Order: sequence, then C-alpha cells, then structure tokens
Amino acid sequence: MIELTNPDYRILSNHSIAEVRQNLVTNQKGLFALRHFEPEEKIQDFFAAKVLSAPTYLTVQVAFDKHILLEPEFLQYINHSCNPNVFFDTEQMKVIALRQIAPGGELTFFYPSAEWDMAQPFICHCGSINCLKEIRGAAHLSKKETSHYRLTNFIQQQLHDRKIRKSA
Repeated sequence: MIELTNPDYRILSNHSIAEVRQNLVTNQKGLFALRHFEPEEKIQDFFAAKVLSAPTYLTVQVAFDKHILLEPEFLQYINHSCNPNVFFDTEQMKVIALRQIAPGGELTFFYPSAEWDMAQPFICHCGSINCLKEIRGAAHLSKKETSHYRLTNFIQQQLHDRKIRKSA
C-alpha cells in the first residue's frame, strides 16, 4: 500500500523502526525514522544478503575486495549526507545513531565512511555547511576531510596504509 505522509512524500513501505518514503517532486527514496534514537543507540542489525568482489551503488564495503548487499534490504534507502546521523558499523554489523534522531527524520550516512573507491561517484547536494560536493570514496579525501567522520575499521586501515606508503 502506498500512502501520502505529507504533500511532499508518500510512504512506500514500513519496517517498524523506519519507513521508506519517496519524494513526490524528485522521486528520490529515503529511509525515515519512526521513533526517537539516542546517540550510539543501535538502530538495526544487518548482514550480507550477498557478497560481491566489486562495489555497486547498493553495496557497503567490508574488505578490499568484499562488498555486501544489505539485509534487511530497506537499509539500502539510507542516503548520503556530509552531515550524517547514522554509521554502518561493519565489524558489529549494526547501524548506529551518531546523534539524536527524531521521529520523521531522514536517516543518512557518509558514504566514504564505508567505501574506499565508489562504483558511482556523484555530486552531493546535501546542503550541509561542510558539504564536500563530489563524493567518490575515502580514497579521494584528504586526512583533514576524513578527520570529521566516523569511519569503518576497513577505511581507517586503508587510510593508515596510504599514509605509510606516502612516507616510505
């Protein structure tokens, strides 16, 4: 069932903690909280529905040649923001709130926090005061740019290894 939530969105699916909504102007889909979340609170466990050796626009990177399709599938609707409110902890396989999220708030994460070199780079229009504009993956960011974000262990290791290679 599709129902309108307000004049700008319609609900596509409900998943107890959040619902997938579609913007009626842009047709973009997003995941919106149905309840309040506190910082560091677990929002949702996840697992790999499928493991791929190369990235796609739907995968989350967990190792150099290991990219997972998310299960539950509705998590794929968590959009990018340069001011994210959630983090994909790929060690514990949990989506974690980075700050308070009110009911109705869109869940967003910083794509380079879990992607080294993205399959489909894009121009960001998140509107954040510190928007990076071009999102290509953590491999394309400076140390200063990555220092503002919580990063997966894999991305942290890649940044460390890059630093070692540069100093060698």
